[in-house]
Amino acid sequence: MSRVQRSFVEKHAIAEFWGGPAEALARLRIEGPPETLPSVLPVTDLAVASVAAAGLAAGELLAARGGGVRECVVDRRAVATAFTSERHLRLDGAEVGGWAPLSGFFRTRDGWVRTHANYPHHEERLLTALGLPPGSDRAEVAAELARRDAADVEDVVVAAGGLALAVRSPDEWAGSPAGRAASTGPLVDVDHAPGGVPARRDGNGRDRRDGNGPAAGVRVLDLTRVIAGPVATRTLAYLGADVLRVDPPGLPELTAAHLDTGVGKRSTLLDLRSPGDRRTFDELLAGADVVVTGYRSAAVNALGLDADRLRAARPGLVVAGLTAWGTAGPWRARRGFDSLVQAATGVATLTADAAGRPGVLPAQALDHATGYLLAAAILRALARPATGATIRVSLARTAAWLLNAPRPRSTGTEPERSDAWLAELPSSYGVVRHAVPPFHLDGRPRDWTTGPVAWGTSEPRWL
Repeated sequence: MSRVQRSFVEKHAIAEFWGGPAEALARLRIEGPPETLPSVLPVTDLAVASVAAAGLAAGELLAARGGGVRECVVDRRAVATAFTSERHLRLDGAEVGGWAPLSGFFRTRDGWVRTHANYPHHEERLLTALGLPPGSDRAEVAAELARRDAADVEDVVVAAGGLALAVRSPDEWAGSPAGRAASTGPLVDVDHAPGGVPARRDGNGRDRRDGNGPAAGVRVLDLTRVIAGPVATRTLAYLGADVLRVDPPGLPELTAAHLDTGVGKRSTLLDLRSPGDRRTFDELLAGADVVVTGYRSAAVNALGLDADRLRAARPGLVVAGLTAWGTAGPWRARRGFDSLVQAATGVATLTADAAGRPGVLPAQALDHATGYLLAAAILRALARPATGATIRVSLARTAAWLLNAPRPRSTGTEPERSDAWLAELPSSYGVVRHAVPPFHLDGRPRDWTTGPVAWGTSEPRWL
């Protein structure tokens, strides 16, 4: 039993998310006060359970590789800090990033919409769809949206490749075809491949276990962006994996996002539609153990990154895919982010203020929780000898769990700010203050070994 009493929801969520041997739960120690991410929804339970699943899976992999059995320690205060990591991020002592002015809630003629325009190309598409000139400010966008219905705004912006969704109630979402599809199936869908060559061996059949992390020697191709996928791969890097993030050269990353989720990784640029860069990627794939994608299904297929083709080229590979809305249903081809999923699924309605303005969770919890659940599934797949796996998760499916779980009796209070859950690392940009990993295995390192490298500057090769 943990040193701090666990809530009913947290206890059952940990067992559900873990899904492994029950005796492993005896090696889990939960510390810190309850409800460190206060909300009308069980956000703290979701957060703690997803982190615990990743920590227990790390311990399982360590034991499978001969590293012994370790206690996994999770502190709820560390979890709350990690789930709000972007708020604690500092570069040489200064704050970094923030929401773009055209991102957020806007009132429409009949309700509300939520927009996402943090990236320049998303802002451009939003303004084009609304018939507004480049450089239009928030007041001009608000005036235009106030003249339109929410559903019409959603349709025209999505058709233009932009990001704007009508704010729905939980019942509206649950009763829609998209909502039904997104909430169907397991929280983490894992399909284990039969047999195959163990991907965690080099060309001479030697197991790569240099280093002392549970995932030491594991090679990960990270084709993800914006929080959930990068959180998963950041976790693998913390555990010792060689994580190489691969981005297309024409789609730069936001500096704040890269600083926040790029710790412990390397970063390279490859255009997978270019024959030369594709050959380089295929050479990397030949030595990879894990490929993680964060693109929509159609984009994954167009780039030849679907699980069947990847594992045909690399037997035993673990292929993990993250989407916003899942791989089935009418929204499977839509773009999405945590904030938009909260708006569409009814979370924003449930967290509205007294005046009826839509609200948000105390963290981008769908992103972070899904990231840790994805990391847990990857680690457990790696612990199985001579087999690969296809893993699928989505933000909307995580939202369905959150909406359907029992609600907390009290919203709780935010913990006092503490530097105990923050650390600093040198990087190519300067000194980065970041949130430390929210779990650790007893006697193992409690931080990444390297800070973020300059985006896109790493050589496309394995260490």
